Formats: sequence, C-alpha cells, structure tokens
Amino acid sequence: MRRDYTLVNGSLQLAEPGQAVTWTDLFAPDRTEEAALEEVLGIDLPTRDDMVEIVTSSRIYSEGGALYLTATVPAQMETNAPMSGPVSFVLAPDRLVTIRYHSPRAFDEFPQAAARTRGSYSTPTGLMLALLEAIVDRLADILETESRALDDISREIFPIQTKTRRKPGRLQSAIGRIGRMGELDAIIQDSLQTLERMVGHLAQFPIRRLAAPERRDQAQALLRDIQSLVDYSGALSQRTSFLLSATLGMVGLEQNEIIKFFSVVSVIFLPPTLVGTVYGMNFQTMPELAHPYGYAAALGAMLVTALAPYLWFKWRGWF
Repeated sequence: MRRDYTLVNGSLQLAEPGQAVTWTDLFAPDRTEEAALEEVLGIDLPTRDDMVEIVTSSRIYSEGGALYLTATVPAQMETNAPMSGPVSFVLAPDRLVTIRYHSPRAFDEFPQAAARTRGSYSTPTGLMLALLEAIVDRLADILETESRALDDISREIFPIQTKTRRKPGRLQSAIGRIGRMGELDAIIQDSLQTLERMVGHLAQFPIRRLAAPERRDQAQALLRDIQSLVDYSGALSQRTSFLLSATLGMVGLEQNEIIKFFSVVSVIFLPPTLVGTVYGMNFQTMPELAHPYGYAAALGAMLVTALAPYLWFKWRGWF
C-alpha cells in the first residue's frame, strides 16, 4: 500500500494527483509499487532482505544522492504479542520515502497530528525528524507504562502489610508478567540502539543535507532524548531482573513454609502414632489390656505426646 503526502503551508496533507509529494509511505509494497517509485526518483529502494541486515553499513549509507537509514521500530506493544521490525527511511533531495512491513502506531498517529499543525515542516528532512520524534515519544510512553506495571508488581511481591495472605498462584502469575516486561524492554532497547545510531548519523551529517543549522540542532536534541531513554530502559531492565529474582526467592520461601508446616505436623503426630501402635497390638499378656481405664489412659498418653512437641515448637518459634 502506498500513501503520498504533501506539505501545504507547513501542514501535512494527503497528496492529490498533480501535487508535489514530500513523503511517500510504503506499507508492505509489492515489486510493482517499488519499481514505479524507483523510476520516478531515479534511485534503488531497499528490499525486505536489505532491511533486515544487522550490520551498520547495511543500515546507514548514501547512494545515488539519497541517504538510506534503517531502524527497528516496535509495534503491538499493548497486546500479548508485541513485535518489532525494520523501517527504512530514504531521504532523497526532494522527498522522504519510508518502507515498512508492519504497523507501528506512530505511523498512524503522526499524519493526523501533522495535519493539524501549521508551519512546522518545510522540507523532507524536517518531516523525517518530526516522524522520528513521534517514534521516540511513543517509546517513552511505553517505558512509562512499563515502569508503572513494575511498580504494581513490586507492591504485590513486597506488600506493605507483611501479614497479608497472597492468593494462590499470584507469585507464579507475577513471574509471567515480569517475563513479559523483560521481553518488552528487550524490544525497546533494540529499537533505541538502532535509532541512536541513525539519529547520531543525522546529527553529524553535513549541514547542506540537513538544509538548515536548526535541523542539525533538532537532530542533536533528539539524540540526547534517545540516549536518556537508553539509560532509563537499562535501569528498568535491571529492576526487572531484580523483581524476577525476588519473586523466585519468594516462591522458594513459600515452598519452604509449606514443607516446614508438614514437617512439624508429622513430628507432632509421630509420638501419638507410636503410642497407638503399641496399644493396638492386642497381645494377651499386655497388662493394660484388662485395665478399666486403659483406653482413657492410652488416649491421654497420645494427647500428651502430641501436645509436648507442639508446645516445644511454639516456644522455639518454629511454628
């Protein structure tokens, strides 16, 4: 699918036939769409195989008077199936081309926001930087949501009221949620690293390509924002690892408490079981067999032998 946008008084609008196109967004293009655009621009567009290359030289390069930049951008981060994929930005002298095979939210929201602004954009370079800012803002929102989710998990693992009983399976559920948070953070860190390399290249790119010094300042400001998010994401990753270790420790403690309970109970009932076993043999020569109070005495002995270890455990603080 292809969408062409034009700038009208600094506002982004869908291009009508015959209007000058400033931004072409290709979503899962077929070879016919790519060939038609390549013929118009006189450049080669990266294929899907080119976009998934991980080496920097294949993601950031200049060719035929155009600058090629590829970053990894996440999508579907609010669902149970988050994903990420490459997005290529081709900056030609008079047009920005984006190529993608998934749907990051920024690509849906940015055209609507850019259509409401006036005088904010004047060149393809400025438009690309604004789109990158929207992507970075989206990543910042995801990190803030992740931080709040980790706060909730932390309060669940370490409740303020230590005597509060946890519902069965809550810790196991927390482990699953922490694992998902870790996966989200890994996706975001990968995206931020590619964006950092990409925007860092733009910030150092010759001013003649960025068209105006303020665009270079904008790229440098965006680079600082990305670097701050990289640090913040790293801190969240460390916190996620800590919460995972703490939760596993809590699960181990709960299992130890269960084993301790059954161990104490088995020790408490071991002496009465021994007494009942002895007096359950029913040998003829047992002196207590014909005693009128033998049954009551046996029950009393069982009660005393059970109560004595229980009181001992309570005095020692083991139960």
